[in-house]
Amino acid sequence: MTTTATSKAPLPSGIVSYEDYVAKNKTKGTGSTSGAMDQGAFLTLFTTQLKNQNPLDPVKNEAFVAQLAQFSQLEATTSMKTSLESMVQSMQGDKMLAGASMIGRKVAVPNAPAMLLGGQPVQASVDLPNGADGVQLQVFDSKGQVVRKTIFGAQPSGSMKLAWDGMSDSGASMPDGSYTMQVLASSQGKALQPVVNMLSTVRSVSNAGTGDNTWLLEVDGGKSVSLADVKQIAY
Repeated sequence: MTTTATSKAPLPSGIVSYEDYVAKNKTKGTGSTSGAMDQGAFLTLFTTQLKNQNPLDPVKNEAFVAQLAQFSQLEATTSMKTSLESMVQSMQGDKMLAGASMIGRKVAVPNAPAMLLGGQPVQASVDLPNGADGVQLQVFDSKGQVVRKTIFGAQPSGSMKLAWDGMSDSGASMPDGSYTMQVLASSQGKALQPVVNMLSTVRSVSNAGTGDNTWLLEVDGGKSVSLADVKQIAY
């Protein structure tokens, strides 16, 4: 037994079926529609449906109310999407202003170069969650040679502040430039090498361009750090 497709009744003049509407508005190569039905088009379709319904079998009021509710929900969702997009753009501007206000200030950057400028002390910190029995600070020059070594006693748990005055072990002033600070510690009989968080001056702010609204702070030495990863800010 074979079946034949049921032919559709012709629509009134000026009325386009949904299938024809979608086919007409498809974007080439993507299969997506280039436009959406707005409020005016919906009301036109709605009133046309009322005019052309079967008077012997009219559509129930509940069906019309359901259609209105669906359109209202779609309209509310579209409005919410527009509001969220505006809020995201506003947040991007706020983040740029927040980042710009940090230019010239110091932020803690993990493993950043120790920039000695104008003989000013270089400041840093290390996290010691379980404290330490002893701590040794070493400062290396650009050639990898140790220019300063300082030994500290036992330290409590928490963040330990460090500073280098720019002097060598022999008491000579070191020239301005990029250095490396390394910390060796011993805690509960175990040797540790905690990450050194350098306090570096912010020189510029930029958008990472990754599409996730990430902002980067460029600090002394050319290293960049995400604004979201900044845990300490100092003058």
